[in-house]
Amino acid sequence: MSDALTKLKQAVLEGDDATAAATAQQALAEGLKGLDIVNSAIVPGIQAAGQLWKENQYFLPDVVMSAEAFSAAMAVVQPTLTAEGARHTGRVLIGTVAGDMHTLGKSIVIAMLQGAGFEVTDLGVDVPVKTFLDQTAELKPDILGAGCYMSTTMLSIKDIIAGLQERGLRNQVKVMVGGVPTSQEFADEVGADAWGKDALDATAKARQLMRR
Repeated sequence: MSDALTKLKQAVLEGDDATAAATAQQALAEGLKGLDIVNSAIVPGIQAAGQLWKENQYFLPDVVMSAEAFSAAMAVVQPTLTAEGARHTGRVLIGTVAGDMHTLGKSIVIAMLQGAGFEVTDLGVDVPVKTFLDQTAELKPDILGAGCYMSTTMLSIKDIIAGLQERGLRNQVKVMVGGVPTSQEFADEVGADAWGKDALDATAKARQLMRR
């Protein structure tokens, strides 16, 4: 592996967004293909950060910094991927439900999903049920991800799934839920297709949903 790729992977792992962006640009200047840069350095960097988080060697701020470095590097490389015909694993529409302003967990999930090859559209935070439904109808994602981080906002997920049923969209999209107050039992109760315990688990579950 080239020095630039080694340095880029380390920059993502360490959450150094400036170095990540500069090194990604350097790798492109050296003639490396965007897809090779993503697969050999950017994705392994965020995956390594996720693994350290899972092993309790990284804390949430560490992973957030890695996610920001991942995004900085991807922003440099992304324009070359379309030209190279990079294959997407699937399309994910994701947002934090109405009344909930938490964004950190969602940002990490998005970074991990992008690292796995998913095309992700971020609806943001405090997203009304209607927006989830309208955007699902318009964008036709493979997976709809709804996150909540407070128990007081959990019922919005039930409303989203009920709304998908009412609009005749439920059979057209897989629904995955996540967030601190959620659980597999909650996902089963509201009729979701999957529950993501954390960012790594959500990415694995997304892959599983694409195989169904």
